[in-house]
Amino acid sequence: MLALARLVVICFVVMTVVYVALSLWSRSVRKRKLAREWDEEIREGDRDAFIDDGLEAYSHSLRRRLILLVYIIPVIVIGLIVYLVNFY
Repeated sequence: MLALARLVVICFVVMTVVYVALSLWSRSVRKRKLAREWDEEIREGDRDAFIDDGLEAYSHSLRRRLILLVYIIPVIVIGLIVYLVNFY
């Protein structure tokens, strides 16, 4: 039982590190795209306000929610492996 608890804690820590890194990377990519879009096409108004509005829209997007699969997919795979090893 202690080994299972250790596995759960280690997996949670690793998944959290991956989630944070993926979130920061995805947000920076979106920020660069917004800055490039403003530089090449818009060039009117406040650049920082445009980027902030775009990042606000990004925070409610599907892409941001899909990053949560970092937590869901490994749990499902580990559960499936445990089930298959023990019952087949």
